[in-house]
Amino acid sequence: MLKVLVVDDDAGLRISIKSILINSTSNKFDVDEAFDGLDAFEKIKSTEYDIVILDVDMPRLNGIETLRKIKEYQPGIIVMMLTAYATIDHAVLAVKEGAYNYLSKPIQPDLLIELLDKAIEAHRLISSIAASSPVMMDSGRKIIGNNAQMQKVFNIIFRLSKVDTPVLIRGASGTGKELVARAIHFNSARKEEKFVAVNCSAIPENLFESEFFGHEKGSFTGADQRKIGKFQYAEGGTLFLDEVGDLPQHMQVKLLRVLQEKAFSPVGSLREIQTNVRIIAATNRPLEDMIKAGTFREDLFYRLNVIPIFLPQLSERRDDIETMIHLFIKKFNQAHCKRISGITPECLQALKKYDWPGNIRELENVIEHAFIMENSNLITLRSLPESILNNLGISLLNVNEEHHSSNNKSSAIFNHNDLDDTDDFSDLDNEDNLLFDHDNNNNNDHNPVEVLSSVSVDGAPLDFNLQKELFEKEFIIKALKQFKGKINQTALHANIPKKTLLRKIEKYGINAKDYSIQ
Repeated sequence: MLKVLVVDDDAGLRISIKSILINSTSNKFDVDEAFDGLDAFEKIKSTEYDIVILDVDMPRLNGIETLRKIKEYQPGIIVMMLTAYATIDHAVLAVKEGAYNYLSKPIQPDLLIELLDKAIEAHRLISSIAASSPVMMDSGRKIIGNNAQMQKVFNIIFRLSKVDTPVLIRGASGTGKELVARAIHFNSARKEEKFVAVNCSAIPENLFESEFFGHEKGSFTGADQRKIGKFQYAEGGTLFLDEVGDLPQHMQVKLLRVLQEKAFSPVGSLREIQTNVRIIAATNRPLEDMIKAGTFREDLFYRLNVIPIFLPQLSERRDDIETMIHLFIKKFNQAHCKRISGITPECLQALKKYDWPGNIRELENVIEHAFIMENSNLITLRSLPESILNNLGISLLNVNEEHHSSNNKSSAIFNHNDLDDTDDFSDLDNEDNLLFDHDNNNNNDHNPVEVLSSVSVDGAPLDFNLQKELFEKEFIIKALKQFKGKINQTALHANIPKKTLLRKIEKYGINAKDYSIQ
């Protein structure tokens, strides 16, 4: 649920907006009210809000002044302004001061919900930057926005969204440069216009000018029709130049001219086209060294480097890895229709030790690989790529032996894809819901014959269901002994869903406390 504060001195309008939000089809808003700016600010200081819907014209503290106080206190809050036609200029000013957008009275329900959905998406982009942790140079000092310092990240985006100057994002491949660029765009006054990304390293040198500025029909061999370039396509919006360090020198000159003159000419044309595009550039190359070597223009560097953002490598922020992993688990649970709940401590520790040369992008790929390979409800060492394990000096054989040792090797044969804690387990004891994973019968580590050889049938009927229950009871007792009767530890390390374990303990009359002093 998103926490919303509606601020207006008109009680009827507050009630109306509250009703629209609460009764929306998404049903995702929890709404509070405030009768003016001072009342709103007091509530914001005591409660965490995601969105504030704020009237411009109010007594005691007007909307513009309230907006400034809110943004100074909590820059990450989405603010939507309400305005009568007569105060439309104030609403436009409010957007420049950091409001996401404004709505004219009377309020149209569909438009309100539409704008809020767009604002929420913009807010999500900012929140995602927690995984990128921008660093901003301020008087020679690095200000790192990560973990508890996330508010500094909001401040960076807030400052950049209020201006139209070029931005240069620096960082190694995979650190999230395009994510930062998108967040800047979708929280700026250009958010309703296009965001156009161009990878400068992927364009052949002889096609740069045509790609950027377009061309006229017949201007060169193969130009069989007129084409608009990226600058014209992105008109009014943002043009993101990824890997700007790969621009050939003749294009550096032309780009500099566009930044200075706000105009360009298509290839083969004498006409000049005015352009209104914001440039955000990114690179992983050492531009200062390239300037000394004469391969990158110093004047272009200073044009782009007005407000630089530096993204540190993942190896410099190992404390963030666990948070990122849980974000990726949530993402891939939706993408792959699985219900993996977390990661084992051993696996997390290993991932924190790895150097991550591919940064966040590599971590995301590793977690997706683990999702495909993992059979349990936790990501384990055995589901990691072999290249990662080899780099850390972890033997795949040792990993398998660890998970299939004599004390708990049977745990690997549980099929957790069929045992979800959110399901009704009342019928799990029938023949169609066995704990055995028949899909793994061709895996030597999961050989059912090896498991059954440890189950005694002496003096008992050769009945499958009976033997299954004997095995389950024996396995649970062994696991409880090993983990001193601790339910959570037993469920985690034996790879049994906790609900299943508790139900089996009750079924077989086992008392976990009997094994707490073993």
